Amino acid sequence: MATGTNIRTYFNGEWHQGDALIIRAADHGAWLGSGVFDGARQAHGLTPDLDRHCARVNNSARALMLTPTVSAEAMVEIVKDGLSAYAKDAPVYIRPMYWGIDGDITAIVPSEDTTGFAICLEEIPFAPPTASTTLTRTRFRRPVLEDAVVNAKAGCLYPNNARMLKEARQKGFGNALVADAMGNVAESATANVFMVKDGVVFTPIANGTFLSGITRARHISNLRADGVDVIETVLTFADFEAADEVFLSGNMSKVTPVTRFDDRHYEVGPLTKRTRDLYWDWAATNA
Repeated sequence: MATGTNIRTYFNGEWHQGDALIIRAADHGAWLGSGVFDGARQAHGLTPDLDRHCARVNNSARALMLTPTVSAEAMVEIVKDGLSAYAKDAPVYIRPMYWGIDGDITAIVPSEDTTGFAICLEEIPFAPPTASTTLTRTRFRRPVLEDAVVNAKAGCLYPNNARMLKEARQKGFGNALVADAMGNVAESATANVFMVKDGVVFTPIANGTFLSGITRARHISNLRADGVDVIETVLTFADFEAADEVFLSGNMSKVTPVTRFDDRHYEVGPLTKRTRDLYWDWAATNA
């Protein structure tokens, strides 16, 4: 899926210019969905938390019973080599990927002996600082570990996200605020979510129904270091209706302000802006 431009692909030990063909029709990943990925970013000449994203894709692979074949440290060096072909300030999405190649005698379980690996780099611009989104409810929910591999960033989870987004767009909204199996708020269809009430920042507690993001963790750490109270807890839709500010947190845009949830409207408030500023201040000295 070519979302961006100026694509480079690392496959079979070397970099290829363009969106290279890497998966065969009979590969387990193509046939039975055993594929995982992660996403990091180059922005402003920085690659924040690149090492954590590389480590997480290996953890995701293990969750899908795939054997990681590249250490996180080696992956970081491969990515840096690939980025050397781009301008220093180019906004590049960094996507390491694993997929199953062979299956066991039933074909269902991926073989531990063969794992495909690639890295895709593509230029995808950041949304402008003034960009925002709107949220609505969706009838679709986040699964639990007993139903799906929610402990991995797995491609097989994303059709559920897609139908959430499709429903939200059909209702005239940009994204969906999604419930977990108990009916409490988990995250949005594409990113983790935060809300602000009376100067305190709240975010749904990581209960195993959604991937607790690397950028989410960075925001929590930065805000607390800045003296802001951040509380991870069970949150309901009513809590979001009563919130003063709401914003999304994800690698693609880092911070996305929310200006509406169904009939509730919000201003882009000071803590939303502060979270973005703190992130890039941190990245400037640590990435």
